[in-house]
Amino acid sequence: MGRKGGCKVGFPPVFPFPRQYQLSCWLLLLGFLLDLADGAVARQLNACSALGAKLDDFADFTTFGLGTALLLQPHGVLGGLLSLAYVLAVFARLCFFSSGIPFTYRGLPCPYPSALLASTFVLSGGHVALLRVAAAAMIAAMADCGSYPHDRVLESQRWKKVVYAGGVLAVLLAPAPVAAVYCLAWAASYIAFPSALWSCKA
Repeated sequence: MGRKGGCKVGFPPVFPFPRQYQLSCWLLLLGFLLDLADGAVARQLNACSALGAKLDDFADFTTFGLGTALLLQPHGVLGGLLSLAYVLAVFARLCFFSSGIPFTYRGLPCPYPSALLASTFVLSGGHVALLRVAAAAMIAAMADCGSYPHDRVLESQRWKKVVYAGGVLAVLLAPAPVAAVYCLAWAASYIAFPSALWSCKA
């Protein structure tokens, strides 16, 4: 989840339910939306605390790390190693990649790979090879030291708030494929064009 100055409220972690991957994907996309909102809610309620930041990191790790890795269906040595690498990439991203630059992350924030993989799962019917290729690319992006803008979409330009509202409507009301296409396009745009589209100045 995004964070600034310890202003965080942790939401419960999301784990994929065994053999219920469609529901798991929906919960991960819901977690993605909650993650983008919780910092703004905490700041509005003046509920910022160091404990909240710690709990938020734990929720991020379990939801966007462990939970998302299970979507890769880690059967066999290769699948198990890839899932482990994904979890470790999320862990490293959360622990070590603070940029020290205001409104900037180092490495791709883990909610976006989670949203991309959950959406890909829904649209591909859980195509294992496609998911593993996408996961490998996301691992590289999270481990990279590139700069990504802080995603305060609810405290930014109006068009970003509209994108967020569209995501809420899609996930809560639209058919699963529509919600998946919307969230996939959203996550992919942040991953591919972070500064051009999603910086505070964009």
